[in-house]
Amino acid sequence: MAGTNPLSISRDIAVDLGTANTLVYVKGQGLVLNEPSVVAVDVRSGQVVAVGHAAKRMWGRAPRNIRLVRPLKEGVIADFEVCEQMLKQFLQRVSTSRWSKPRVIVAVPSEVTGVERRAVQDAAEFAGARRPVFIIEEAMAAAIGAGLPVHEPSANLIVDIGGGTTEVAVISLGGIVTANSVKVGGDELNEVIVAMFKREFDLDIGINTAEEVKIQLGSAWPLEQEIVGDVGGRDTKTGLPRTQAVTTEQIREGLDETILRIIAAVKKTLERTPPELAADVISHGLVLAGGGSLLAGIPERIAHELGIQVYVAPEPLLAVVLGAGMSLENLEAIKGLTVKSEYS
Repeated sequence: MAGTNPLSISRDIAVDLGTANTLVYVKGQGLVLNEPSVVAVDVRSGQVVAVGHAAKRMWGRAPRNIRLVRPLKEGVIADFEVCEQMLKQFLQRVSTSRWSKPRVIVAVPSEVTGVERRAVQDAAEFAGARRPVFIIEEAMAAAIGAGLPVHEPSANLIVDIGGGTTEVAVISLGGIVTANSVKVGGDELNEVIVAMFKREFDLDIGINTAEEVKIQLGSAWPLEQEIVGDVGGRDTKTGLPRTQAVTTEQIREGLDETILRIIAAVKKTLERTPPELAADVISHGLVLAGGGSLLAGIPERIAHELGIQVYVAPEPLLAVVLGAGMSLENLEAIKGLTVKSEYS
């Protein structure tokens, strides 16, 4: 039957190669993969033993011969070889053909250098993508994935709080008018929580525990009902395991400085915005995307600090990969506006 060839479906793939998670969208199928950007490597043989969820489960529990690697740091590739292996395994999982190379678009932070952009393209090529590998800025992809009218002659303000970076952009007429990228995101919030427990409570906790604390107890604005939670770790003085009671107010205070840095990035972008578009922002507000937008109270906090309406994208965790996928499905129509390629 016409239009059902699985090989043709497999050839177009969008990738949100994130610091915390890698998401893959296949044309005609939608989101097909969402895995942590973590790789487990056997230090004796150099072989990759696990990627994604399987590798993340080993964090803090692996034997000495297993090294856990996060190949991306602050939105860019920190370990090229490991990133290539991770991406190769992910693409193999979603590709239905061994013989045809998929056409791939990858979302990257807006302020990556030319060298960093090329490293992403090379990693995708070595992982099995067809040349050219297309690049789309994360802010643009997030805006498209959030359903914003990016081609209209009015301002669309998008704030994508990812694992390693926060991307802020004002978009109009299919292009980015002004943008700001800061190396602050969900990972730093986790690290702040780890440091806070060590400093305030003499308790060592793992990064996965910190992430759970952020999800369950973290907030950026006072909650209707503040709660207390017990957090387990290792006492830094005795070396013995123990639990520590902590309040949502304490966690919020610990996260405050990092939250203010995100808000400062939005303010900086608004200061660079032309007056006509700034007026649009006042009317339309801003849209939050990325995992960081799910932190309790962050829309209310940003709205309070900036004095504008704040909305959360319908699927904030998926906005970037969905937007990149939608761009791939209309690549010819939007090439030159939102997508860049080193080869074009």
